[in-house]
Amino acid sequence: QMGIRDRISRAANNEVQASLAERDEEIAGLRADVAFYERLVGATSQRKGLNTHSIEFRPEAAGTWQYALVLTQNLNRGAISQGQMRFTVEGVKNGRLATVSWDELHQRSNVPGQEYSFRYFQQLGGSVILPADFTPQRVKVTLGSGTGGSTQVFDWKQAGAPAANGE
Repeated sequence: QMGIRDRISRAANNEVQASLAERDEEIAGLRADVAFYERLVGATSQRKGLNTHSIEFRPEAAGTWQYALVLTQNLNRGAISQGQMRFTVEGVKNGRLATVSWDELHQRSNVPGQEYSFRYFQQLGGSVILPADFTPQRVKVTLGSGTGGSTQVFDWKQAGAPAANGE
């Protein structure tokens, strides 16, 4: 019969094995995260500083779109970037070029920008409403505080849709 000491050491051994397996899984997860961040920051390293990395839209109920936006910053490692994000959508309405403002997208007036505050990257999301007879083409994202700020223009991109050429 197995002595009590053997039983204890076997149980301890099993526990150590289980916790090592868990640790390995954790390390693999962290490695995947690091690879993702490196791609994220690497992709934007030509463009210094605060940056909109991507913005995508997903259709919801009639006229409502959910957006997902990724901000990065590589100017100042470890410093916190803070400010507000707003965007407008450019497109065609009744055969004419038209721009839907941040306020119109929310169907309210004086809508504050969406706050961001991050060290390396941050994902922002929310919902906006487009007019019924409007065909979106481009999105103009402005980051910064109040009046000053940087603006980047993106093709209207639907999540899961094939990417358009260029960005």
